[in-house]
Parts: sequence; C-alpha cells; structure tokens
Amino acid sequence: MADQALVDALLAVEAVRFGEFELAHGGTSDYYVDKYRFETDPGCLSAIARAFASRVGDATLAGVALGAVPLVAVTSVESGNPYVIVRKSRKAYGTGNRIEGVLEPGEPVVVLEDVVTTGTSALEAVEALREAGATVERLLVVVDREEGARDRLAAAGIELEALLTAADLLASR
Repeated sequence: MADQALVDALLAVEAVRFGEFELAHGGTSDYYVDKYRFETDPGCLSAIARAFASRVGDATLAGVALGAVPLVAVTSVESGNPYVIVRKSRKAYGTGNRIEGVLEPGEPVVVLEDVVTTGTSALEAVEALREAGATVERLLVVVDREEGARDRLAAAGIELEALLTAADLLASR
C-alpha cells in the first residue's frame, strides 16, 4: 500500500513529469521521476529519511554517488546509523577508493537508492560493496519503476523494498 502522503509530497514538488523521456538505460518512457526535485526539497527529503530510517534496523547504510548521497546522509542523521558512499568507479587520485567511509569486513549494509528501473546501477553498487567485504541483502528505494529491477536484484540475493512504485505514482495521474 502506497504512502499517500509521500506520493503527494513528490507530486507537490513536480518530481513526476509526463511527456517523452529518454532513460539512463537507453529506453524511453512517457513519464519521468525527477530525483533531484525530491532530493533537493527539505520536506520530501525529511519524509523519505523517516520512511527509510524506520526500515534500516542497525545496518550500515550505503548510497551510490551522486544521486543517493543526500538520501543516505539524511537517513543516517534520522536513524543514527553510519554510512558509506559507493562511487561508480575507483578514483584515479587521492586514496583511489571506490567505497568512501568506514566499512568493516562482514558488516551488514543496506543500500539506499533514489529510483530503480532495470536495477543495473544498483547491482553494480551491491557488487562493489560485497567485493569490499560487506554483507548486502537489502536495497531500499524511493521509487521502483517496475521494469525488472526486483527480479534482477533477487537473482543476486538482494531483496528490493520500495517506498513507492511507478503504479503508485501513475495512479495519481
């Protein structure tokens, strides 16, 4: 069941747009979920942080740079859990880290994401965390576009939990 207050919050900041859009995975869609609209609005960000914090338990949090960094930071503050940031690739300068922050081998981690479509980017982050020694079994997302991410992640042993789905957002149209 959708959190109608969260649906309303995303709609109020025009985070759901209708038209013809090209998506990151190369496909097209007649709607777009603009993560930057909900990630830069304090009210939306606070509501998302509360919803995520109620679901993360004691696990360390992880967010994929750049999009999920605001989400993981506010959820960390709300929950009191530490977090790490997963870079899309290893830095070519400084420490050369792919994972920023403190992560101990075997540490349970919950990945936070803004929007998932096919799950490719999310799975890459999970694999990087696992290579660094983390135990990752869950991914929480603000919006699941319901285009294959759940099955792709499940095949890798990851449970996807969405605050909202595309169906929730489109039902408001």
